[in-house]
Amino acid sequence: MFKKHLLIGACAFALGAGSMAYISQQAQATARPKSETYRMLEVFGNVLEMTEKQYVVEVDEKKLIEAAMEGMLSSLDPHSGYLNGEAFQDMQETTRGEYGGLGIEITSEDGVVKIVSPMDNTPADRAGLKPGDFITAVNGQSVLGMPVSEAVKQMRGKPGEAVTLSIAREKTDPFDVKLVREVIKQKVVTSRMEGDYGYVRLSSFNENATEETQAAIKELQKKNPKMKGLVFDLRRNPGGLLDQAVGVADIFLDGGEVVSQRGRDPKDIERYNAQPGDLLSGLPVVVLVDNGSASAAEIVAGALQDRKRAELVGLTSFGKGSVQSVIALPGQGDGAVKLTTARYYTPAGRSIQKTGIEPDLEVAATREQAELIANRSFQFSEASLRNSLNAEEGKVRREAHAPAEAPPLTFDEKKDFQLARAIEVLKNGSVQATPKLPAAAPKIASVAPKAAPTPKK
Repeated sequence: MFKKHLLIGACAFALGAGSMAYISQQAQATARPKSETYRMLEVFGNVLEMTEKQYVVEVDEKKLIEAAMEGMLSSLDPHSGYLNGEAFQDMQETTRGEYGGLGIEITSEDGVVKIVSPMDNTPADRAGLKPGDFITAVNGQSVLGMPVSEAVKQMRGKPGEAVTLSIAREKTDPFDVKLVREVIKQKVVTSRMEGDYGYVRLSSFNENATEETQAAIKELQKKNPKMKGLVFDLRRNPGGLLDQAVGVADIFLDGGEVVSQRGRDPKDIERYNAQPGDLLSGLPVVVLVDNGSASAAEIVAGALQDRKRAELVGLTSFGKGSVQSVIALPGQGDGAVKLTTARYYTPAGRSIQKTGIEPDLEVAATREQAELIANRSFQFSEASLRNSLNAEEGKVRREAHAPAEAPPLTFDEKKDFQLARAIEVLKNGSVQATPKLPAAAPKIASVAPKAAPTPKK
C-alpha cells in the first residue's frame, strides 16, 4: 500500500530545516493506460538494454533507473522528484529537529546547487553563507549537474569532519569556505525583549515549531506582564511542516481559516482552521519577512495579514505556494515519490505561487540591499527558478524598484534596521500611522548608451 505525506518546504532536499508533514492518506491511482505510454515505456526498456550492453564501461542498472525517475519528476517543477531509500530516510530525520549536517536549505537551479537559506547558529550560518549563493564544488569535487540528492551525500558525513565548499556569489570572486559538520540539534525559536516589546524569531517549521513558539511567548508574558506588543521574525525561514504552519498561526488567531489547498480538480479543496483562543489576547503583532521567507512561513504571514491580525514589515516573500505529497513506495527501501499536488491559498483566496506576499511596509535591511533590489540582482525567489509552477493567470512578481525605505546614512548598519522599523510600527499603532522615512535613492544601473562627446570648436 502506498503512503502519502504532505510536503511544503522550500526546496528539494535539505541539509537544514525539516520539510515533511506526516499525514497518512490513500494514494489515488489516476494514471490511465494509454497505448502511447506503453510504447514509450518499451522504448525506455530498449534504451536501458542498449546502454547496459554497449556503454564503454559496465553500468549500474539501479542507478540508471533511479536517475531516469528523478529526471522525469524534476522536469515537472523544482520541487518534484524521486527519493531513493537513503534520501527518504534523511528527509524523515530532518523533520525531527536533530541530525548531522551543515545547516543549509538547498535547491537545484539549472543543474547548480543553490542555497535557499542557512539555518540559525549552524556551521553554514556562522560561515556567512547567504541565500542565493551557489555551491559549485564539495571538497574540490564539482557538483555542477549533479542531482541534489548526490550533492547532499557529498556534504553529509560524520560530525567533526571538515568539509570545504566552493561558493559562487554575485558580484564576488569565487571563494572556498571550510565548515565542520555538526549534529544539528535545531532549536528553532529564540526570544528576548526589545524595550516594552517582545521579539520571537522562528527559523524553521520542524516538529517542534508550535510548541517552542508557544513556550517562548508564555515565558515573555510571564517575565513581562506589561508587554505592549510582539515582533514575530520569519525572515530567512525556508518553511517546513504544514501542520506546524497551521499550529503557529493558531497561536495568534481566535479561530477561523488559516490556509486552504486546492488540487487539479476545482472541487478538491481542503481547508485548515485555527481553534478559538488568541494566546496574546489581541496584543499588536508585526511580522518580519524577506525573500528567504518561504512556504510555511508564507502561510503564517499571509494568514495573519489577511485576517488583520498583524502587519508585515520587510521584503516580498519567496513565493513558494505549492504543496508536495511524498508517497512512500511499497517495496522495502524503494524510497518515495515527491510530487506537486496542490497550490495553497491564504484566507482571502490569494495564491502566492511565484508572486510572494508583499509587506505592508517595504523595508530594505541595508543600503546595499536597496541598491540590489533596484537593479534586479537581488530577486532570488520561486519566480527565478527555471521550471517553477506558473502563477495564477495574469499575476507576476513585482519588477525591480527602489524599496520604500532603506537605512539612512546616519543609521548604524551593524544594527537591525528592519526590526527597528517594526518596533516603530508597534509604537505608532499601525503602518499607516508610522511616520515614513524619506525614500533612499539607490543607484540604478544605467543601460543607456553614453552620449557622444561634443565636438570641439
